[in-house]
Amino acid sequence: MSDTDTQNADTRDADAPSADAPGGGTERKARKIREGTVVSDRMDKTAVVAVVSRVPHPKYNKMVLRTTKLHAHDETNDVNVGDKVRVMETRPISKNKRWRITDVLERAK
Repeated sequence: MSDTDTQNADTRDADAPSADAPGGGTERKARKIREGTVVSDRMDKTAVVAVVSRVPHPKYNKMVLRTTKLHAHDETNDVNVGDKVRVMETRPISKNKRWRITDVLERAK
């Protein structure tokens, strides 16, 4: 093996994820993060979060508000209606739950 072959092999090994790493050495994609308002907290360990996004109208190009309701996992049941929260995408927890609450940004007044 020449010096350049050894050098290339060293750089390839340094860039490759190690087998010791958790998850078998494969990298996970960045998870989606959204901010919204809690609109329902009546379920046990679940909150419904309304996420408002601004999208251009396809024909008129005026900005239109679109609301999406997400079912988010709330392990401690500490959010209330009106709280502003940050949710993160996660594995499916139930039929509708694919998000979890990570932070409470602002409590309802």
